Amino acid sequence: MFREDAGQATVEAAFALPIALALVILLVQPGILLYDRIVMQQAAAETCRLLATTPEGDPSGVCRAFALRRLGAVPEQDCFHVHQGGCTWEVELEGGESSDVVRVRIATKAKPLPLIGVGARLLGAVNDGEDFEVSVEASAPVQPAWVAEAAAGRSPSEWIGAWADEA
Repeated sequence: MFREDAGQATVEAAFALPIALALVILLVQPGILLYDRIVMQQAAAETCRLLATTPEGDPSGVCRAFALRRLGAVPEQDCFHVHQGGCTWEVELEGGESSDVVRVRIATKAKPLPLIGVGARLLGAVNDGEDFEVSVEASAPVQPAWVAEAAAGRSPSEWIGAWADEA
């Protein structure tokens, strides 16, 4: 007539809590990598805009320094960005104000969280150093299409001459 079910909730919690915690950890790692990717993509796009107004090859390093400053939004924790003994960001710049298109590629590595690392190794989602590799690339035209199609061409001196002729 009397049932002893006082410990039922404890037993259910003992089964449910590890599963719930594992699900939370499984959601954290993709969130970290997505955050990295968003910051990197924004930095690459902004660096493209800057690179379009600098001499070919970024001789003074202004564009690279700008990109690294924007990437400072990523925490220096190994699960976000491996930062052992110095900065490991890879920033590749291509083009300048005299080219048709500029390109920026940014890459980094991130360590997987402990439980994720085992699964990532089994699936082959990590490199030889057991890190995730995250990279983005952005490109942008140096001049809008209407500038290239204009009668005065792309030369600023020709534009000034065309305006002077109209006056």
